[in-house]
Amino acid sequence: MSKSDDHSNEWYYNTKTGQVEPYQGAKSGDRLGPYSSPEEAARALEIVQERNEAWKNGNRDDEED
Repeated sequence: MSKSDDHSNEWYYNTKTGQVEPYQGAKSGDRLGPYSSPEEAARALEIVQERNEAWKNGNRDDEED
């Protein structure tokens, strides 16, 4: 198995069910991720909010110097 085929450390937050799922969970547009742990996936909505605030305030990771 190649490294790109190893999804054992990928976790997702299902916005429809509110549940954390492994890579093998539902394949839908209702999932956020991947995250590196179930705990991180459980914080998905909080992480999205933090990133949105940073982007809105001009603290964008994608900006070039």
